[in-house]
Amino acid sequence: MTERTGSCLCGAVRFTLATEPLAARVCWCRDCQHLAANGTVNLLVPADALSFSGAVSEHTKTADSGSAVTRQFCPHCGTHLFAKSSARPQFRVVRAGNLDEPSSIQPRSNIWADSAPAWACLDPALERVAQQPQPPQPAPTAG
Repeated sequence: MTERTGSCLCGAVRFTLATEPLAARVCWCRDCQHLAANGTVNLLVPADALSFSGAVSEHTKTADSGSAVTRQFCPHCGTHLFAKSSARPQFRVVRAGNLDEPSSIQPRSNIWADSAPAWACLDPALERVAQQPQPPQPAPTAG
């Protein structure tokens, strides 16, 4: 599957991902815990692969990583949809639960795992990253 679609809870914002995610992971940073009262399953995608229709509101905060993170959400229903970081402007984070088919992706790691509460259910089959993971690297070119 190359293209995925999704929306906010009320449908005022629709989005399309035009490529496979670069990463799919469960984030346990304190900010994500505040957003979801739990960890959040996030997709990391190239910024130019995400398109959306409808208005979004934004909130910017300095994350534990030290980067300014801007979170975008539906101004009507409050659904958190996307995020972008000042440290990695070439990427966007998309909340996997907003996909029309959320089972079409499979998280591969738990990130900011050291921030997870003691009661968190971290799948032991997934890679465990204590804090912020390294950004995805481009595939090597033949030559």
